Amino acid sequence: MTLSKTPENIRLMFNTIAEKYDFMNGLISFGFHKKVKKKSLKMLDIRPHSKILDACCGTGDLSFLIKKEQSLADVTGVDFSEKMLKIAQSRLDNVKFIKSDITELDFSDNSFDFVVMGFGLRNIANPEKALYEVYRILKPGGEFLHLDFGNKNFFSNIFDLSVLIFAKIFQGNITAYDYLVKSKKSFPSPDELVKDFEKCGFKFKAKKDFVFGVISAQVMKK
Repeated sequence: MTLSKTPENIRLMFNTIAEKYDFMNGLISFGFHKKVKKKSLKMLDIRPHSKILDACCGTGDLSFLIKKEQSLADVTGVDFSEKMLKIAQSRLDNVKFIKSDITELDFSDNSFDFVVMGFGLRNIANPEKALYEVYRILKPGGEFLHLDFGNKNFFSNIFDLSVLIFAKIFQGNITAYDYLVKSKKSFPSPDELVKDFEKCGFKFKAKKDFVFGVISAQVMKK
């Protein structure tokens, strides 16, 4: 399939897989994805009443982990998949989830202490516009945690093959997961991403790789 990243196509794709999304994430990551998300969040110094935006929040994994570790954090989640948001809200009644496009956020400048984004930037047709929005809404000194697939290596190739096998067996329709693999292969490397972030005004703070470099987290500062 072609990598069509129009907002409507991406929204429909995630609405289609929402019901089995968490189950499939656990399966294709062999249970590692939540551990990786938890470890990546430890790269941030989240304190009581920190104001945090979970961008492209999906079913709310990062929001859930943030509230679990720091219950007094003020967390808001945004996504444009209605079905993903419905699942996220059912998991967390102490987080406000809003349907919104990350490239056109309805938040004031300098609103958040942290913005976190897990496995979302790769699906945006205009990632640069999304990054400028993230930069705009962060407070001076605020931090952006980006988490997604990392380097293309042997272990990454094994993951790609596993994804398609599991999707065919358990999902039935492999279209969305074929897209995942192709979008992953065309996604910039962590080092390239850092340069892209810096072009939008961010300053590099830290980078950490997980699962033999298959997944990578970068922390950038405004």
